[in-house]
Amino acid sequence: MRKKFVLNFPAQQVEEPITYRLIKDYDVVINILNADISSGREGSLLIEMKANKESLTEALEYLEKNNITYIPLEKSIHWNEKACIHCGACTAVCFAGALTMDKKLWKLNFSPEKCIACELCLKACPLSLFESEFSESYT
Repeated sequence: MRKKFVLNFPAQQVEEPITYRLIKDYDVVINILNADISSGREGSLLIEMKANKESLTEALEYLEKNNITYIPLEKSIHWNEKACIHCGACTAVCFAGALTMDKKLWKLNFSPEKCIACELCLKACPLSLFESEFSESYT
């Protein structure tokens, strides 16, 4: 199971090795997508966590016990396929492999299940045909 969360750290927790504990104690694979953490003040972290359901539940309980709030998120990338000229500029930045070119048809293919919503395609597209959308999800 793979889920994205915004974690909010109180100032006293910023110095704690929270992500290390999630990995070591709960066998959670962590992908940090964005962070704003500074010593002595509150911090926030956009994180993707991958684990089995039981481990993920235990990891979230650990966060709660350590006064770290979390908001489950669903972030998705939307592509305006009809307006696309299939130039392939976005494929150069898509390290997740969600955007690929069919070289025989010279057509862009988007696989949303592979997308990690890094938003690099938003900047790479010369026609601005990609947009991201956050919505709260419930675990």
